[in-house]
Amino acid sequence: MLPHIFPLLSFLTLSGAMETGIVGGKEVKKHSRPYLVSVQQHGSHKCGGILIRKDFVLTAAHFVLGAHNIQKREKSQQRIKVIKNIWHPKYKKYTDEGDWRNLSVDIMLLKLKSNAKLDKFVKALALPSKNNKPPVNVKCTIAGWGMRNPGGKTSDVLYETSVLLLPPCNLTLRYTIPLPVTIAIGDSGGPLVCSAKPQGLAIYTYPDKCNEPDYPQVSLNITPFLDWIASVINKKM
Repeated sequence: MLPHIFPLLSFLTLSGAMETGIVGGKEVKKHSRPYLVSVQQHGSHKCGGILIRKDFVLTAAHFVLGAHNIQKREKSQQRIKVIKNIWHPKYKKYTDEGDWRNLSVDIMLLKLKSNAKLDKFVKALALPSKNNKPPVNVKCTIAGWGMRNPGGKTSDVLYETSVLLLPPCNLTLRYTIPLPVTIAIGDSGGPLVCSAKPQGLAIYTYPDKCNEPDYPQVSLNITPFLDWIASVINKKM
């Protein structure tokens, strides 16, 4: 079944597979992240996403927009069906082969059945330029509706935390996160944002030397995928 999307801070509804969320952190100021999307299936939050154009959402490949509280029918919410999931071609190949390397291309685009109405609650987030170099040793933020407690339920309201971005490793961006805060089920697919620009997509696990004890969290670097994203969203469907 294809997902829905909610402008999470405005609401787009998208549904997909399950992942994890932010344990700890603080509640986000209402509607301060108008580009965040809750990807949902059967009305249940599965992962986060970014509205990059009024008709496309960028998210993690393994899994609504304008909302702050995804359980309440806020006037700001928009629930939009997804008509097509477009996985990165290498992700699909690796998945078919049962190869864990698919996490290095854990990225997917969701084509919306109807355009999101852009307003003060729902906004598209501009992607970085092709010559973008992720900053190092700067504070960035990650937000999501993931689990608030280990083994608990995903959050109804949006939470965020600040992280310190470290030098990249392969296709991932590494960052430190203040304990006991951590990324959990439901947070995957959400953006790692630095100075109002998305730099990465949150991914929960990455079986690689990049995910070391000193750097417990990794995010998929968006920049290497910009050509692929442009080729998909500019194609007639």
